[in-house]
Amino acid sequence: MNAPIIDPLQGDFPEVIEEYLENGIMKCIAFNRRGTLLAAGCFDGNCLIWDFETRGIAKEFKDEECVASITSVCWSKYGHRILVSAADKSLTLWDVVKGEKITRTTLQQTPLQARLHPGSSTPSICLVCPLSSAPMIVDLDTGNVTVLPVSPTEGGNGLAPASRNKSSDGSAPFSPTAACFNKYGDLVYVGNSKGEILIIDHKNVQVRGIVLVPGSAVIKNIVFSRNGQYLLTNSNDRSIRIYENLLPIKNALTGLDEATNDLNELEGVEKLKAVGAQCLALFREFQDSVTRVHWKAPCFSGDGEWVVGGSANKGEHKIYIWDRAGHLVKILEGPKEAIIDLAWHPVHPIVVSVSLAGVVYIWAKDYTENWSAFAPDFKELEENEEYVEREDEFDLNPEIEKVKESDANEDEDIDIVGVENDSTFSDSDMSQGEICFLPADPIPDAPEQQDKCVGSTSKLGESNQSGSPISEEAGQNGQVNHESSPFEGEDTGTTCMKRKRKPSEKVLELQAEKVKKPSQKTKPSGKHQN
Repeated sequence: MNAPIIDPLQGDFPEVIEEYLENGIMKCIAFNRRGTLLAAGCFDGNCLIWDFETRGIAKEFKDEECVASITSVCWSKYGHRILVSAADKSLTLWDVVKGEKITRTTLQQTPLQARLHPGSSTPSICLVCPLSSAPMIVDLDTGNVTVLPVSPTEGGNGLAPASRNKSSDGSAPFSPTAACFNKYGDLVYVGNSKGEILIIDHKNVQVRGIVLVPGSAVIKNIVFSRNGQYLLTNSNDRSIRIYENLLPIKNALTGLDEATNDLNELEGVEKLKAVGAQCLALFREFQDSVTRVHWKAPCFSGDGEWVVGGSANKGEHKIYIWDRAGHLVKILEGPKEAIIDLAWHPVHPIVVSVSLAGVVYIWAKDYTENWSAFAPDFKELEENEEYVEREDEFDLNPEIEKVKESDANEDEDIDIVGVENDSTFSDSDMSQGEICFLPADPIPDAPEQQDKCVGSTSKLGESNQSGSPISEEAGQNGQVNHESSPFEGEDTGTTCMKRKRKPSEKVLELQAEKVKKPSQKTKPSGKHQN
């Protein structure tokens, strides 16, 4: 879309479903740093890499040791590695370009979420949030596990207890806990079941500050914005809260030390609360005061100007979008399928959601061109009008109009290889080794699927044997109603259909005519035989 002719008064957020991706049953998604690749974890233990520009599969990772569902996927900073956590308690680190498994670690608990350290281009440590244990730091090279504290000790020194895996009766002592790194990974922010945000120095395994969340409800999600200036929490009281980060974006641990030194007169938990007040400040609170719905997978937009959250109600696919000032600007309503994951594109106003059936929906903005918004004297015409020009309107007068000479130096070498820094990113330190795209790796269809495709295209005539997804689907099902559920009548486990588009009315009419032509030619021959 031509950006200069877009109406600037339109909100920069998605509005309609532009397309959907279907391959197996996808459960979780994650964009790379530039938004050019989309990773999706599947129910069968595979990890797919979609090229988001072409909407095709660029790579597929298959781990023979893993047959359980994928619970989370995470990119490294420059896209060289992907960390995949699965329901079989495994963590697998993949080399994206080679498609090879770097390392595999098995935990004692099922990891619900795993995040690579954001400060390293080739990280070897990750933050894991297990199902029934405290968050932990895992060294993928050595397999060492460091359990993080989920509450301050009675003495107030913040050191983690010796063992908090299980209580005396063998059950989990707390509900699943949310945690995330800050922007450069020197601190970990943990949201516990008591409605507290703990600021933890994960290298020394020490609680450095506490922030009390209003309502003291269980914190289900916690995530930073891409620029590191805001922190989002999703609590069990059906509220999404935004906190402003008061610490420096870089060297946050040094700023935390300075805040601690100014409060030497306090001790214990009171000191931790005072430090927390200098680290985070409540900025906004979002909730649906009418329906009081629970929220699923809330997150920030790429620029941090918008906040998005999916409804956790079963049987509905609703996405709420607020601006950072706290106003609800849009409610997106999709098919009657629950949302299980959500992600906002790092650059463009695009939201990607995953339904309970494993289909990925791409929500984009419905742009309308408005030329008069940029040129007040521009007149928009409803229909063509005849224009009569003046006699000398297009005459060239060389004495008045002279062609300006170019100031460009024609002998200067033009750089066609270098890449300019993108101002869209807060950390526009473009790495020479950053992976933005992957070469296409075509996957041949199985013999049975090829026979079906050939049989379906032969019904449409000799001129329609291209094997495109539209022709295959039309040949098998006739005029399929694509406005219903996109996976209706299709096997979600097949790989023959990578993605599908709705054919236009003209295409359907041409296909119908080609089917009718043979029957019309046989009628005269039948009469002649009688």
